[in-house]
Amino acid sequence: MPFEAVITTLTQRLTATSETAVSLTLELTADERTRSRHRFDSTEGQPVYLQLPRGTMLRDGDLLQSDDGFVVRVLAKPEPVLTVRAEAERHLLQAAYHLGNRHVPLEIQPAYLRLSPDPVLRDMLEQRGLQVVEEVQPFQPETGAYGHSHEGMRAKG
Repeated sequence: MPFEAVITTLTQRLTATSETAVSLTLELTADERTRSRHRFDSTEGQPVYLQLPRGTMLRDGDLLQSDDGFVVRVLAKPEPVLTVRAEAERHLLQAAYHLGNRHVPLEIQPAYLRLSPDPVLRDMLEQRGLQVVEEVQPFQPETGAYGHSHEGMRAKG
């Protein structure tokens, strides 16, 4: 009879401290970090199940804990993205405005914007004179004005 790994159920988010002992790491894409009820495999191959409050948005570095004290660190998994840069800050701000009008999940940093690959949006940005580069990077879109994105509002699991 084959051995089956015990699935750890993670039910709460912890406040990270330097003393927190972490048992496993869980690399998740931006989309996966919006799922509050889902089974994943840790980086070490251990199955874990998320059973978090609906609408929970996980961020890079978050710690999750099971009821029996098992702790897992969430890492933002590198994924395909478009990184947008501009000669002038104003152009980057204008791009963020136009992408926001389209409700595009967007990571906003002082030197760049980052979004999921989309050929139509890439063309729009390049026509505005912005530099757009395809990369594989961790993606951390803004969570939105009310603490969640449209993606996080859908029931996922």
